[in-house]
Amino acid sequence: MTDRYVWGLDEVDETQIATAGGKGARLGALSRIDGIRVPAGFCVSTDAFRRVLAEVPSIEARLERLSRLTPDDRDAVRDLSTEIRRSIEETALPDDVVAAIDGALRQHGADTAYAVRSSATAEDLATASFAGQQDTYLNVRGTAAILAHVRRCWASLFTERAVTYRQRNGIDHRTVHLAVVVQKMVFPQAAGVLFTADPRTSNRRTASVEASFGLGEALVSGLVNPDAYRVRDDAIIDRSIATKRLAIDTLPGGGTVRQPISTDRQGQPALTDAQVLRLVRVGRRIEAHFGCPQDIEWCLVDDDLHIVQSRPITTLFPVPAARDEENHVYLSVGHQQMMTDAMRPLGLSMWQLTAMAPMHEAGGRLFVDATRLLASPAGRAGFLEMAGRSDPLTRDALESLLERPDFVPTLAQDGPGVPRLDGAPATIENDPAIVAELIERSQASLAALRRDIANVTGPALFDFLFEAFAEHKRLLADPLSMQAIMAGMGATWWLNDHLSEWLGERNAADTLTLSAPGNVTSEMGLALLDVADAIRPYPDVVAYLRDVADDGFLDELPKLAGGTEARDAISAYLDRYGMRCVGEIDITRPRWAERPTTLVPLILDNIRLHEPGAARRRFAQGYEEAQRKREELLERLRALPDGEHRADETAGMIDRVRTFIGYREYPKYAIISRYFVYKQALLREAERLVDAHVLRARDDVFYLTFAELHDAVRSHRVDDALIQRRRDEFRAYQTLTPPRVLTSEGEIISGAYRRDDVPTGALAGLGVSGGTVEGRARVLSDMADAALESGDILVTAYTDPSWSPLFVAVTALVTEVGGLMTHGAVIAREYGLPAVVGVPDATRLIRDGQRIRVHGTDGYVEILDESDAAVDPPSARHVVM
Repeated sequence: MTDRYVWGLDEVDETQIATAGGKGARLGALSRIDGIRVPAGFCVSTDAFRRVLAEVPSIEARLERLSRLTPDDRDAVRDLSTEIRRSIEETALPDDVVAAIDGALRQHGADTAYAVRSSATAEDLATASFAGQQDTYLNVRGTAAILAHVRRCWASLFTERAVTYRQRNGIDHRTVHLAVVVQKMVFPQAAGVLFTADPRTSNRRTASVEASFGLGEALVSGLVNPDAYRVRDDAIIDRSIATKRLAIDTLPGGGTVRQPISTDRQGQPALTDAQVLRLVRVGRRIEAHFGCPQDIEWCLVDDDLHIVQSRPITTLFPVPAARDEENHVYLSVGHQQMMTDAMRPLGLSMWQLTAMAPMHEAGGRLFVDATRLLASPAGRAGFLEMAGRSDPLTRDALESLLERPDFVPTLAQDGPGVPRLDGAPATIENDPAIVAELIERSQASLAALRRDIANVTGPALFDFLFEAFAEHKRLLADPLSMQAIMAGMGATWWLNDHLSEWLGERNAADTLTLSAPGNVTSEMGLALLDVADAIRPYPDVVAYLRDVADDGFLDELPKLAGGTEARDAISAYLDRYGMRCVGEIDITRPRWAERPTTLVPLILDNIRLHEPGAARRRFAQGYEEAQRKREELLERLRALPDGEHRADETAGMIDRVRTFIGYREYPKYAIISRYFVYKQALLREAERLVDAHVLRARDDVFYLTFAELHDAVRSHRVDDALIQRRRDEFRAYQTLTPPRVLTSEGEIISGAYRRDDVPTGALAGLGVSGGTVEGRARVLSDMADAALESGDILVTAYTDPSWSPLFVAVTALVTEVGGLMTHGAVIAREYGLPAVVGVPDATRLIRDGQRIRVHGTDGYVEILDESDAAVDPPSARHVVM
């Protein structure tokens, strides 16, 4: 096919991004919508860009060097990008490219003014906007100037900001090409931006308009505060008219100039109310055409609206699909499960198939629909109490939503409610044999699963798994198991509430649960200390482990003195805990047994930071402290009026919490143990599909749902394009932050701590384990990067059970997500670590290496090194004609 260097805007649409780039393709699509005015023009195609790039000396070698750099290689990125840009700008345009552009200019008017705008193939996409990453030039006049600015646009593909943006979004520089849009300039009285969904709240029914006089460049460059409107249901619900002192206008000979606005006009609105509403109606038509909320640039010329750009709003969190038009309130499952990362399709569908409640997917995360419980007068109070115990921010968000009239209607026919959590003794006795029986049942079921699944393959495996999922749910719903869990949690709350009332003792359960028996998660952390003890006597093994990078290292250990003992210790640990990993509710995440190198830094830290026998000493110290606290509290209670009765009641509750609180962690361990069995069986099927040339790689199955994988095994057919699209979606979802509470209108409801006891500048959270500690913050997203020192404080987004081995090496814990009874809180109390959870943006506001003070009892964190306080980097914004 012959290269074509110029296309009219009316010749392209959104299917031709490869030719016209994202901006050009979407402008072409806009020009085809009835009633939408788009300035006329043409695209200098990506064929022209490739033709010119091929003339640039050593370009392939330079792009190869650039592809090996990371965003952290800032100096190298800057130098190489500058070198590439200079070479592109100095490369002469081929005659046939010049002729094509000159012909298009003659057709549209060679003497008119144009906007020359970059249009990359990775731009204005649903998953990445690339807003402001390449250059735009306004009011360019004359063929020679336009040719020069086309070349500058091509070069702008390699600005430092554009290169870094692609690096952070995982896009290969060599796969991105640049078209250039050349459009007739319009000379507006006003210009601005329209978001068809509210960028502050994400509400899809509320549009946001910003407007200023003159060219929109004054607005997007921050030179003026714009007029701002919010529009819902064709009515303006909020307006703010700014004082606009400057405008950017065009110069007769080309280019732009800042102009002062006369005093009498500065406070006048740039648009009338009627124009605002008309603009929003135009935006809704554009949104309907493209099928998603839009970020639209517009100009007003003599009361006519011209659209000069429309792109998807990529920062909005997706909304779960609903089968009706009713209002819905969705709660994040990830905030309850301590795993807010995006999940791959297989992980999502497996959790949906094995969960006790229906779950809805959006943005690579799962949500439950809480609307019916909130609408039920009987259910609402207990549900809000449960939410508050788990996460005060979620409760506050729900309460603020319930204050709105009619969003959640009250049901006329009330249903069963959520029981209140007052910790009163239930039907279960304080008998340790109950926990032993539950664990025995679980282990027997797991053994049967391993035995029965071993030789099942092909479509029969999926029939088997559906039956296994039913057993999985039966175990989760076991009434005795639920009673045991609630007994431990209820006793914790009872002790905290009553001892606070009777003795003024805050969070008494923190100490009373130290070294509680039978907690499989806390045992996991202590067991890794024992692994360190087994390896510590062998210096050759320790030296070898410092350089381990291959997961096959266990096979090499026996070659070293003491290596057999080291291998056996690690292997025994993996036999018991190897099914765990960070983000373990996602079956696609690599388990420790699959990637044992994950544990090596933790083992080495344990060897370096602890003395032999640390596990036994820590457990014994915690047990003794809990017993001393018990006797102290009971003695103080007996001195009160009716003290003997209160002491007896409290002693029973202490026995109850120590009997059952450890079991709180076991069901999750059992679930993840079963998940690993499911995963191994599914991966065996994936390997058969690879051998049959149905799949390119085994891990491709992670981008299929369970049902789609079932179909692939039956049909031996897989849609490669679907897998690639899912990979791209997953990469985009990873950049999103999931909300705790989301409505069916797309609105994110953010809760707040309504507190007046937090010092100015401190970060508020939920205190879940008492005590105050000061130390160095280690801000981590991956526990394999720990590199801990004595006295460090762990700061991270969330901690699921897999983080527990790290807890033995730190002095306190701060997380963005969590509640009183989530895994990190339970283990922090058992280890005696002060902990504050639910601290919004903790990993952004606290810098790695800062000194901080954690107030676990009072629930806040002080940043002591204020000079290093976090600052948001400026974000680039695009230019409006």
